This record gives sequence, C-alpha cells and structure tokens, in this order.
Amino acid sequence: MTQEEKTKIEEKIVDVLKTVYDPEIPVNIWDLGMIYKIDVKDDATVDLDMTFTAPSCPAADFILEDVRSKVDSVEGVKSANVNLVFEPAWDQSMMSEEARVELGFE
Repeated sequence: MTQEEKTKIEEKIVDVLKTVYDPEIPVNIWDLGMIYKIDVKDDATVDLDMTFTAPSCPAADFILEDVRSKVDSVEGVKSANVNLVFEPAWDQSMMSEEARVELGFE
C-alpha cells in the first residue's frame, strides 16, 4: 500500500470519526481530541489509540463499539484495532477551536 493510499484511508477514517459522539457531549470525538493516533498499516489494518474525557465514562462501551464498527466499515480497511489509552490524560486543550466554541470555552 502506498503512502498516498494510506493517507486517503486515514482521511476517510477521520470523516467517520466525526460522526461518533459521546451521548452526553454535543461535539464529535475527533473535535474533542479523543483520538490520539491513527496508524494505517500496509496490510490495510488500522491501529487507533483513543481516550475518554473521563476514565469512568458511562458511555465507554457504546463509544468504543461505534468507533470500531465505523472504522471497520471504511473502504480499504481490513480490520480496526481500537486501543483505549489514558496517557496522556485528556484535557480541554486537546479540543479543536470549533469544539471549544460549541461548548462555551471560548
């Protein structure tokens, strides 16, 4: 797989991640800064590192499954491995400007 193909798949993954929401927060997980890494491998598998805004997120299972199923559905992705990480700890500085405005932090 060429770097250009990987980049196109990564762009499609970002697009689908923008459709995943924490039910308690009206901003998608991409703009919240909850995605730390997207690694498209030569064999079309994807390793994705993500976190939650709080370790005890009540919607964790729902969000993880939503991410996994949506990334798996991206054309060109063979399978997705979603890793839940808490280092570095999430904070408000990781949000996009749009997210900060939407949530009233700007």
